[in-house]
Amino acid sequence: MRIDIIAPGRVKERYLRDAIDEYAKRLSRYCKLEIIEVADEKTPDHASEGVERQIKRKEGERIARHLRQDATIVALAIDGKQLSSEELATKIDRLGLSGVSHIQFVIGGSIGLDDAILSRADLRLSFSRMTFPHQLMRVILLEQIYRAYKINAGEPYHK
Repeated sequence: MRIDIIAPGRVKERYLRDAIDEYAKRLSRYCKLEIIEVADEKTPDHASEGVERQIKRKEGERIARHLRQDATIVALAIDGKQLSSEELATKIDRLGLSGVSHIQFVIGGSIGLDDAILSRADLRLSFSRMTFPHQLMRVILLEQIYRAYKINAGEPYHK
């Protein structure tokens, strides 16, 4: 299985980069992982709705260049479907069994994803109704993908 994580911006904090690297290393046993970073837009304080839409559109266009027609696209969205770790594991397993060999997870920037990206998604996934920093979300997502592979392999993983 090939898994892409597509997200705007670079992770600047060393502790987050270390965690991302650790989960990427762990996942290398189970899948081919690629993290694709696209340029992000600076969001001014107190930006109007119009400015925010424009920022989402620009970031969305950059993300769209990397979306593949043959991939299952999972967009992280606060209004998406919430799954347990076991349900995510089952989803990944069933996609693989049905012949899907490429999953692309898309994380939005600081103000979320453009509607054009959300409408292309095969699944909108929510980790919570709470808001998380988009850079931290990469670590959380990678941990859950790793947990899913451990569950599917019947291997122990701390709770």
